[in-house]
Amino acid sequence: MPLTIAQALQQARQQIAPASQSAALDAQILLAETLGVSRAHLLTHPEQPLTAPQLARFTAWVERCASGEPLAYLLGRRGFYDRDFFVTPAVLVPRPETERLLEHALDFARQHPGLTAVDVGTGSGALAVTFAALQPTARVYAVDISPDALAVAQHNAALHAPHVHFMHGHLLQPLITAAIRVQLIMANLPYIPSAEVDRLPVSQHEPRLALDGGADGLGLIRQLLAQASQVTTAGARLLLEIGYDQGESVPALAREHFPHAQIHLWQDDAGLDRIVSIDLN
Repeated sequence: MPLTIAQALQQARQQIAPASQSAALDAQILLAETLGVSRAHLLTHPEQPLTAPQLARFTAWVERCASGEPLAYLLGRRGFYDRDFFVTPAVLVPRPETERLLEHALDFARQHPGLTAVDVGTGSGALAVTFAALQPTARVYAVDISPDALAVAQHNAALHAPHVHFMHGHLLQPLITAAIRVQLIMANLPYIPSAEVDRLPVSQHEPRLALDGGADGLGLIRQLLAQASQVTTAGARLLLEIGYDQGESVPALAREHFPHAQIHLWQDDAGLDRIVSIDLN
C-alpha cells in the first residue's frame, strides 16, 4: 500500500531530526516541492497517497537533507528579504542575519539618493541585488574572488536587478584599480577562524572560501579596513557583518584605521553582536 502524505511526513521528520532543528518544516517543504503543491495542501490532504516516482524523489531528498546538506542546495533557491535567489554549492546560503545589514544599508541610501555602493564578497549576490532592486537610482558594484560565485550572482541580477556591475577580484582591489569611489561599503566576509572551520557542520557542504577568515577570523576584515580609505568618499559608511564573538575586536580594528569615525555595534534578532557600522567624517 502506498504511503500517504501524513505517513511520508512522519517518516521524513524522524529521519531529518538528528540533523536539523526544523525537521518538520524541512520535511513539509521537500514534500510540497516534490508534489508541486503548497504546504497548506499537505496539511489539508494528509490521506493523499504518493506515487512511486514521487516517493522515490522525496526519499532521495530526505536522505540528503538528513546528511546535513542545506535545503537551499536541494531546491536550488533560498528566500532573502523580499525575493527568492538561485543558489548552488559555489556560494554560501544567504542568512537572515544578513538582512539586518541590508536594512542598515537601505536606511543610509534613503538619506543619500543616487549613491554609489559596493558589496564585497557578494557570493550569491543576495545583498547587492536586493539593495539595487530596492534602490534603483543607486549605482551598485558587486565584487567576488570566485568566478563560480560571480556566475551565480549574475544570474540572480538578471532576474531582479540587471543594472548591478560585477567585478572579479580580491576585496576592494578591483575598485582601487579602476579608481572608483563609493559612499557605501557592504561586506559579509568570511569571519570564522581557520582552525574552527572544519569542526563546524556548515563546512561539510558550503564553500570554505566563504567561511575561512584566517587565523583569528579577522584576516579579510582587517584587509578591507586597510583598503577602504582608497575607495570611500567623505561621509561614507561601512557596514560589516561579524561573528557573534567579534563585537569588541572589529570595532577596535575599525578605530585603528578610522580614529575619528562614528562606530556602532548592532545585534541580530537573537540578540547577538552581528553588524558593525562605521561612519566616516
